[in-house]
Amino acid sequence: MASITNRPVGTGFSVATVISGLVSRFATWNDARVTRKSLLALSDRELDDLGLSRGDIEDIVAGTYTR
Repeated sequence: MASITNRPVGTGFSVATVISGLVSRFATWNDARVTRKSLLALSDRELDDLGLSRGDIEDIVAGTYTR
């Protein structure tokens, strides 16, 4: 006997979706951490050569920096 459902196939909770989301969030966090660490390691002169200041670092890491 066939059953009828109004739920589309492939939607809903999936372990793969949860794991993929966690991996993605970790990768984003790690990229921000590495970027912040690298920029903080530069001297004020090196940052100035790039057209940046120390105050710009958090905006760059957050992705909200505009020139």
